Amino acid sequence: MVASGVIIFATDQSIQPVELAREVESRGLDSLFLPEHTHIPLDTTSPFFPNGEVPPMYLRTYDPFVALGACAAVTDRIKLGTGICLVSQRHPITLAKEVATIDQLSDGRFIFGVGAGWNKPEVENHGTEFSKRWRVLRERILAMKTIWTEEEPEFHGEFVNFEKMWSFPKPVQEGGPPIWIGSNSKYVGERVAEYGDGWLPIGGRPGDGTVESVRAACTKRGRSYADLDLALFLAPLNERELEEQLAFGYNHIVFGLPSDSREVVLPVLDKIMALKEKVL
Repeated sequence: MVASGVIIFATDQSIQPVELAREVESRGLDSLFLPEHTHIPLDTTSPFFPNGEVPPMYLRTYDPFVALGACAAVTDRIKLGTGICLVSQRHPITLAKEVATIDQLSDGRFIFGVGAGWNKPEVENHGTEFSKRWRVLRERILAMKTIWTEEEPEFHGEFVNFEKMWSFPKPVQEGGPPIWIGSNSKYVGERVAEYGDGWLPIGGRPGDGTVESVRAACTKRGRSYADLDLALFLAPLNERELEEQLAFGYNHIVFGLPSDSREVVLPVLDKIMALKEKVL
């Protein structure tokens, strides 16, 4: 069965995440994801932004862990996830605690979507050299897994170092919540196979044999590709296009919602439900 959910840039000017979480759960959807940007430097540029202007929602995002913690308190069933958490911009000991806390508060409903970031000045404001951001992310993930699974964790690497310590609570989900890697690059196969539990290509652009590269990397490491979650992020709202994307084997479909008011968001949510009934 294919699960379905939504992602929104939750801001102080959009429908509140708690209200949206209730609507998502009451409609029978399976998940709610929130993205992350701690800040946007004024010298930010991206070819994905029309006219070179940064959309206002990027400037006003809530902290995803605080917002998802509030959503956990008003829901019982839906998965709650970061889509994505910029691990390259967070301290691993603190982040391990935040992840464990929200997994506890949600009774094991958290999905840890992660990425290294595309915004060079934003990443480097946090002290991470942009060219090393994926190496930093990898090591921080491995360190967090150690914290989640060991009574007296210790870690020594190039970017993360700590002696034996105590860090509780541990996540509800054994070994920590599933880690879904947000990346469309040629390196994603090795990343998922080494330290991920799922893959969420943005916009469903697996192309370039990337699906096969993930499968091959899992085989090489002795991991089961079938056990991975394959999540289509920002899925199309067009029936034909969605059916074409489903052929890649996705088991979780995540639709994008506009970062807007209740009056704008809920009709889109209804459209998603209608599409879900037809295609999923």
